[in-house]
Amino acid sequence: MAWNIGANDVANSMAASVGSKVISIKGAIIAAGLCEFAGAVLVGSHVTDTVRKGIVSPEALVCGTGAGEVNAAALLAIGMTSALLAAAIWLNIATWMGMPVSTTHSIVGAVAGFGIVAAGFSCVNWGKMGQIVASWFISPVAGGILAFILFKLINKCILGRERPARAALKGAPLIVFIVTVVVALATLYKGLKHIIQGIEWLTGSWAVVIAIGLGVMCAGFSAVFIRRALADKTRLSIPEQLEHVERIFAPIVIATSCSVAFAHGANDVANAIGPLAAVVHILTCGTIVMKVAVPFWVLALGGIGIVLGLATFGYRVMATVGEKITQLTPSRGVAANIAAAITVLACTRLKLPVSTTHTLVGAILGIGIARGLGAVNKDVTKSIFSSWFITVPAAALIAVILFLLGKVFLLSTFIEIIQSAAAG
Repeated sequence: MAWNIGANDVANSMAASVGSKVISIKGAIIAAGLCEFAGAVLVGSHVTDTVRKGIVSPEALVCGTGAGEVNAAALLAIGMTSALLAAAIWLNIATWMGMPVSTTHSIVGAVAGFGIVAAGFSCVNWGKMGQIVASWFISPVAGGILAFILFKLINKCILGRERPARAALKGAPLIVFIVTVVVALATLYKGLKHIIQGIEWLTGSWAVVIAIGLGVMCAGFSAVFIRRALADKTRLSIPEQLEHVERIFAPIVIATSCSVAFAHGANDVANAIGPLAAVVHILTCGTIVMKVAVPFWVLALGGIGIVLGLATFGYRVMATVGEKITQLTPSRGVAANIAAAITVLACTRLKLPVSTTHTLVGAILGIGIARGLGAVNKDVTKSIFSSWFITVPAAALIAVILFLLGKVFLLSTFIEIIQSAAAG
């Protein structure tokens, strides 16, 4: 599962950098791999929900199956194993097709699938499922609208001016300020949320103050750097000025891509390790609990799997998102990444479930629309949207098949292991 998360989801974080030709695929894999592993292992959640996103309650499994706690624990262990494998299979199919799909939606669909078969429709939290379905529309639309606005502003204030190099001397530091504030807040609120709880000066309004302070400092440094880079370029031809201005955006798009990768590693590694931690706890303790501690080796396993998936198979989705939806440049990549980061950050603070994948794809689509509908590859876009709609039912169906097979061939073995664990 972690391998497939790396191959599909992580590739999205570096797609803008690769698509705008700022960094090679090899460089993107190294940068994203380091950021993802750091996010997953250093600040990944050490306590995770037994069943991701609260879609199926363990108590509902006990009541719905009518079985004793040992039998229910065995069913949950088989179900979570089936969900992991089902989500991994679907993600692998999607990655092979080059389609960016949500790993969160894949595991949620798989968990819901085995839950329905194990204990009936009543055991599924349909309110949560409704929120997830709503996020199919909220994420890409919000990301697309924001990216459209940001790119139009960059185009009007810098790229579309008579002297782009001179305009960049004033406008680029402001963009650096916005980027720094958003990246800092995203890192504090989303990337580091598992380790800053209780540290008051890193949370709430203090986080905003710290982010603004970092933004002012980075904007000041960038103003000096940009003045040195563009001071003698203001008299060049417009195409030459634009080429130099785009180079100014290159390090910014890499920084934003790395921040997306770090936050993703810290949060979405739970899609792989959450079910595994649940199974490990059941088979070693013989009990069902809502939240379980995640052993370090499980976190490390998730981090290593994500990096290996990105390195070996991530190029397919990276190419689709970065190159096939619309043509990207560094400035367009910055607009897309910032739009995605702001959308995910805002929805996270509002406790709305959104997909980073959907948001980023929507943002890149918004960039294409800002340049005119002819700049968007409609066939690729239709294929991506289709893959989103079938993710939950496809993962659920695979999980149902695997769960039924596991129930037939593994139930008695799991019950023996759990009984011995409970007795010991």
